[in-house]
Amino acid sequence: MKFRPLHDRVLVKRVEEEEKTAGGIIIPDTAKEKPQEGEVVAVGKGAIGDDNEVIPLEVKAGDRVLFGKWSGTEVKVDGQDLLIMKESDILGIVE
Repeated sequence: MKFRPLHDRVLVKRVEEEEKTAGGIIIPDTAKEKPQEGEVVAVGKGAIGDDNEVIPLEVKAGDRVLFGKWSGTEVKVDGQDLLIMKESDILGIVE
């Protein structure tokens, strides 16, 4: 199934965190927090401005991004857990 977000929305796949701390302690699944970093899978065409012109998005598919802890709506597409969020929920691009 193909999925393309509308307007200024972005489809993001969370990046899994390490299972061990720097000291070598293994973190169980129940104690892990959801990662706030992800990879952009798909983007919409852009936001519509006051003059009805399309404003293109800054992020593109393949970008690694940071987003807020409670950002986005969780969805399942082709068996993958993904997030749909507005571009404004993205805090920055990791380079």
